[in-house]
Amino acid sequence: MLGIRKRSGCRLIFLNRGAQLAERTGARLPTSSSMETGASETAGKPIKCRAAVCRRAGEPLVMEEIQVDPPKAWEVRIKIVCTSICHTDVTFWKRDSGPFAVFPRILGHEAVGVVESVGDKVEEVKAGDTVLPVFCSNCEKCRDCKSAKGNTCSVFAGRPPGPGMQRDGTGRFRAVKDGEAIHHFLGVSSFSEYTVVDVVHVVKISSPIPLDRACLLSCGVSTGVGGAWKVADVEQGSSVVIFGLGVVGLAVAEGARLRGASKIVGVDLNPDKFELGKKFGVTDFVNPEACGEKPISEVIKEITNGGADYSFECVGLASVTADAFNSSREGGGKTVILGVEAQGAPLSLGSYEILRGRTVVGSLFGGLKPKSDIPLLAQKYLDQELNLDDFITQEVSFQDINQALDLLLQGKSLRCIIWMDK
Repeated sequence: MLGIRKRSGCRLIFLNRGAQLAERTGARLPTSSSMETGASETAGKPIKCRAAVCRRAGEPLVMEEIQVDPPKAWEVRIKIVCTSICHTDVTFWKRDSGPFAVFPRILGHEAVGVVESVGDKVEEVKAGDTVLPVFCSNCEKCRDCKSAKGNTCSVFAGRPPGPGMQRDGTGRFRAVKDGEAIHHFLGVSSFSEYTVVDVVHVVKISSPIPLDRACLLSCGVSTGVGGAWKVADVEQGSSVVIFGLGVVGLAVAEGARLRGASKIVGVDLNPDKFELGKKFGVTDFVNPEACGEKPISEVIKEITNGGADYSFECVGLASVTADAFNSSREGGGKTVILGVEAQGAPLSLGSYEILRGRTVVGSLFGGLKPKSDIPLLAQKYLDQELNLDDFITQEVSFQDINQALDLLLQGKSLRCIIWMDK
């Protein structure tokens, strides 16, 4: 079961938000159920549009005119309505060496859009459908996609999203000025007015959820909520500790709150996150810098009376994973790793401590199966159960995307919605 209880006042927020979107955007349609359908006049033809291109590691994104080729078999071309920047985008934006340092590139993997056209063999979506492009593949036909044990797609497990399309490795982007190839990112590349995505990375959204709220479900929020619900399976009255109160960590708190956790401890170096965490159910806060000589795990054990039932690592550091593990309860504590270790550092955990009943599990996309679980999360929001409103802290236009990046780097933003049209 995914939902637990309703949030008072959420319906009023939803209605007001929809009215504000309609008034502010004019021709832009604010909810997924009101999208127009019909054949696209540009189907089968290249499209010229704007994209925010990452040309060098750590440098501002460059707004350029690019050409987006038509989708091939099993592919979908999407007109992006809005997108946002995730910390994973920042990780790859900073990377200046190694196999993943590929430039020029169009980053972005958290977005919502409308299908412009589809390639051969695509049947589940059509032009005009509202969709989320997601980095996590979901063919729905393989053994693993059909299994309830995880969310790895065995058909594409050996072909992780690279700089080209997943099936043939070729690209669909090029610069208009000189024809230079521009690489893809995580199978999505949403920092472009149009993108091409394999159908296994496309989730159809039919419910009347506001588009900026739907955007949140394509990565961070789903990862956190899914981690609490599917991977940890947090139960009523349990204790939870969350290392890192970014979007994923706060979404873990939201999921734990809905499951009835009695104590939710947030650990973060940014004191501004503490007050914000209360909106998502965090009951106690710990700043590691304020613990003095005492190990953070000992502080957590004091708060949780012996250790947390569930411990979540949402930062992406091997050292923090060790702290999360040591903060879990002996004889059954479970540590869930949701953060991506940017340097691929190995974990160091005491074997004796594991023998005492603690477990560690990793998770990609919170264990969710995108095509079936994301629509359920959208409905949870409409049913006044899931808090998505408080994750949105700013909005900017596409031309100001670097402003959104700066806000995230400065720790002043959870999710800044980037609208493609004013």
